[in-house]
Amino acid sequence: MTRGELRVFLGAAPGVGKTYTMLEEGHRLRSEGRDVVVALVETHGRAATAAAARGLEQVPQLMLEHRGLQLQELDLDAVLARHPDYALVDELAHSNAPGLAHSKRWQDVQALLDAGINVLSTVNIQHIDSLNDVVEGITGTLQRETVPDDVLRAANQIELVDIAPEQLRGRLAEGIIYPAARVDAALSNYFRVGNLTALRELALLWLADEVDSALNRYRNEKGIRSKWEARERVVVALTGGPEGQTLLRRGARIAARSAGGELLAVHVTNPDGLRETHPGELAVQRALVEKLGGSFHQVVGSDIPGSLVDFARSANATQLVIGVSRRPRLRALFGAPGIGATVIRLSGDIDVHIVNHGAAGGHRGLPRLGGALSARRRAAGFALALAGGPLLTWLLVGVSTPESITSDVLAYQLLVILVALAGGIWPALFAALLSGVTLDYFFIDPLYTVTVSEPLHLFALVLYAANAMLVSFVVDRAARRSRAARRAASESDLLAAVAGNVLRGEDAVEALVGRVREAFNLTAARLRSGDTDLAVSGIVPPAGRPAHRIEVGEAVLELYGRIPDSADLRLLEVTAAQLAAALDYRDLSAMAEGMGPLAAADRVRTALLAAVGHDLRRPLTAATAAVTSLRAEDVAWSERDQQELLATAEESLHTLSELVTSLLDVSRLQAGALAVSLVPLEAADAVLPALEELGMGPAEVQLDLAPGLPPVLGDAVLLQRVLVNVLANAVRFSPPDAKVLLTASEFGGTVELRVIDCGPGISPERGEELFVPFQRLGDTDNTTGLGLGLAVAKGFMEGMGGTLETEKTPGGGLTMVLSLPAAPVSRHADPAAAL
Repeated sequence: MTRGELRVFLGAAPGVGKTYTMLEEGHRLRSEGRDVVVALVETHGRAATAAAARGLEQVPQLMLEHRGLQLQELDLDAVLARHPDYALVDELAHSNAPGLAHSKRWQDVQALLDAGINVLSTVNIQHIDSLNDVVEGITGTLQRETVPDDVLRAANQIELVDIAPEQLRGRLAEGIIYPAARVDAALSNYFRVGNLTALRELALLWLADEVDSALNRYRNEKGIRSKWEARERVVVALTGGPEGQTLLRRGARIAARSAGGELLAVHVTNPDGLRETHPGELAVQRALVEKLGGSFHQVVGSDIPGSLVDFARSANATQLVIGVSRRPRLRALFGAPGIGATVIRLSGDIDVHIVNHGAAGGHRGLPRLGGALSARRRAAGFALALAGGPLLTWLLVGVSTPESITSDVLAYQLLVILVALAGGIWPALFAALLSGVTLDYFFIDPLYTVTVSEPLHLFALVLYAANAMLVSFVVDRAARRSRAARRAASESDLLAAVAGNVLRGEDAVEALVGRVREAFNLTAARLRSGDTDLAVSGIVPPAGRPAHRIEVGEAVLELYGRIPDSADLRLLEVTAAQLAAALDYRDLSAMAEGMGPLAAADRVRTALLAAVGHDLRRPLTAATAAVTSLRAEDVAWSERDQQELLATAEESLHTLSELVTSLLDVSRLQAGALAVSLVPLEAADAVLPALEELGMGPAEVQLDLAPGLPPVLGDAVLLQRVLVNVLANAVRFSPPDAKVLLTASEFGGTVELRVIDCGPGISPERGEELFVPFQRLGDTDNTTGLGLGLAVAKGFMEGMGGTLETEKTPGGGLTMVLSLPAAPVSRHADPAAAL
């Protein structure tokens, strides 16, 4: 019997339309003449889902009683007996009632598939077993009903039913997903925009990985070795050297250019474990890979280029990033092809990026002026003289004639010139002496002796040796001048880079210290001020002493490695001056940043003074006029007039008191002098006094405080002031026939108080303007105060370690969200429990 096929509709959250889409597919299959039945569909009271199920044959469900509840379960035997072509089974992760053949619904589905029945089912991302802990971290809710990953991965087809978070919240607010009584709690907890966005991304990534795995299986089955650019995959080759961080960041930028790009870092280890690497640097690079969202891989192989390319092909990589070769130029010129060249040759259709950088030779060190030519070149010159002389003699002896003495001398002269070019004056003198003796012994009569029979031949040998010495001297002098020119060019490049780093300003100190280490071929360079490291380049020896110190203002530049010579010290002094300028620039930038808050505070103080000129004068004038009128002896006030004047004075003085309180609060916030006393307190202990202060009751505010709410960590007085401000605004802008709703709930260790009104609301882009001092957002009623209430409230919440944010109320209006951390629960909070 052929096994049935499983098709799963995957969703990021409840309400995205999985069941509805499954039912639509059932209708389409039925219209094509297929035998389709609804084995089980959970409508959850949604009218649209129930309507979509009409017209499809439904297998009667089992009705079971469990703990006094009536449960509807899939009748597996009935579906097997009916044996349709397609069975629609909702909620794959559902746990069956006790007493049935299987404990999980996905096991029922497996039985249907084994019987040859095709199944259409649904599941949410939070029910996938491997993602259970990830979803709990996002939503704060542990899902106990899960489906094993291998069950889903074995499905013949997985289709994502996707919807934007805002659209899903709109459905929820309209009552399409949950009853009206559950809407507010759902919006403020599981159905937050952040939660839905994270779950949506999780669903997309899981499905993308599944599609990717299916693609790799297909390529392996078909033996396809060429890359398929389904998504950008960038492989970065790490050697364990300091250039790795530069390569990783470059690879991350390449991967970020395309949606869904993937970063992979690989380090090739020698089978004998003897390849030189720096474990500490490799560990830092591994942490950077994870920070950049990539993955780290280690491959064992003696053939580095081949191992890199094989790994890149196995990962279906589209880009391969490697560092520029650190081999000396002569070795690169005359030796075997380097890793970069071999990787390019083997890579085929994989793009290879060879990245230049400081640690891998991107900035060459300054040439040394200590000698004309290096010891290596002098050794090469001596080697050429020792090997070339006997070889040339062997060649010339076989073809020599008395008439060929001139050509023989010129041949040895050419050898001396080549040795001079390769090794300078001393190897050339050695070659001249050796070739002169050889000419005398093998080519000048009497042969095979070191005597010279004719004075003319002796004169020719002396001229030959003189020519060899002069040529050696010229070559050596040219080498000195070439070295000096390269040194001057490198010094110019260094000074230009130093000046450019200072002018650009950003990270100039770090760049300058790194440039000093690279230019002077140091193992490390460190800029210190006292015991504080201002900048470090390279790996400083744990107990090593610096080879040299240079004062940079009040700081000290420590150099590790070789001791600088006199020529280096001149450049180091210039660099130190630029470092001092860079440090001054950094200090001035920090000072300028520090002036920002002072300027903002100054603007607030200016606004406060402007406010005093108008908003404080009005209630003060009214109170003064009322009291003056009452004290007038030439006017006989009636009892009613006296009461009105007293009421005016009282109202004006109350307004004046509130304004002064707000001004003092703002001043304390700006000065950073807000006194906060954080203690565990119940939310109701702040809500009820705030309502009492405002004189509000059930007619204006409806309370919905979740039972078992943990205490918050806050200041009772400050929290009450925040609630007074927020509730007063909400009631003021709500329609007369609509109550303000105040809810309290706990989510992920945070307690949220939500003040929900159904007023005109504000546009989302103007949400932050609410919290700017002296903002009324179009309110022209000057009797309402200075526009400081919400600015003060936000400052109070931040002072308590909480937040005050705005949300759009579904259906219209504004929701103010007060978030405070839940107080830590003490094991002996209850005195009775401690006894």
